[in-house]
Amino acid sequence: MMCRVLDVCRSGYYMWLKSKPSQRALENKRLTKKIKLIYDQSKQTYGSPRITQELKAQAISVSRPRVARLMRKANIKSITKKKFVVTTYSKHGLALSPNLLNREFNPKRQGEVWVSDITYVRTHEGWLYLTVIIDLAGRKVIGWSTSKTMKAADTVISAWNMAILNRPIIGRLIFHSDQGIQYACNDFRAVLRKAKTVIQSMSRKGNCWDNACAESFFKSIKTEWIYRFKYKSFKTAVLSIFEYIATWYNTYRRHSSLNYLSPLEYGRLLNNEKNAA
Repeated sequence: MMCRVLDVCRSGYYMWLKSKPSQRALENKRLTKKIKLIYDQSKQTYGSPRITQELKAQAISVSRPRVARLMRKANIKSITKKKFVVTTYSKHGLALSPNLLNREFNPKRQGEVWVSDITYVRTHEGWLYLTVIIDLAGRKVIGWSTSKTMKAADTVISAWNMAILNRPIIGRLIFHSDQGIQYACNDFRAVLRKAKTVIQSMSRKGNCWDNACAESFFKSIKTEWIYRFKYKSFKTAVLSIFEYIATWYNTYRRHSSLNYLSPLEYGRLLNNEKNAA
């Protein structure tokens, strides 16, 4: 009856029923399994471009459109939550520094330019403030702090202390940030002066593009990670942020600006080039 309704011959139906999957179908099935594995390992954040690059790193030659097609078929979508909003407080009468970075976001060596910014994370116990310092050569977060206050000692100075432990200053360094009070205050400026070879740089007022790399990091961590959770306590938020930065972002997450290498891989590449020179 179904063959008559669908206008299909019975012999053709039974031939289709007994036929084996094509080689292409089998390849797509195996490829979809690998895509799901990479997707889960990425904490469900990778879309087709990064999954394609990860497959190529595993010596699997495949096009991005094919990966995207298989992801749609398997209902696999990169997780992003909410719109990221840029905020800063710069209404103060403290001295400001010129914009020395001037949107030159691709230094040739590590330790040449660091950028920093502060954002906030909602928890049931109140706001938690996250400060990061990123080395632009490799986009690695070399220092960060989580605090319950916006005091410079708890935010940028704490992150700075971690940064210089992880990556000691060996030459001229531009430290760039927005015009926030934590960066303009005397306490932090005194810390920078102790380093002697550090030159402070600040974005122009109200211009988030001057510190685009730090803003980009906050967009990534919030849309890929923080917005997916409702933190009941400061402790759970701190542990979650540590997991994202230390075990994922710095070590494995592929960056389009780094030719889809992770900060760890790109740092090794820069060190190899330095040693070869």
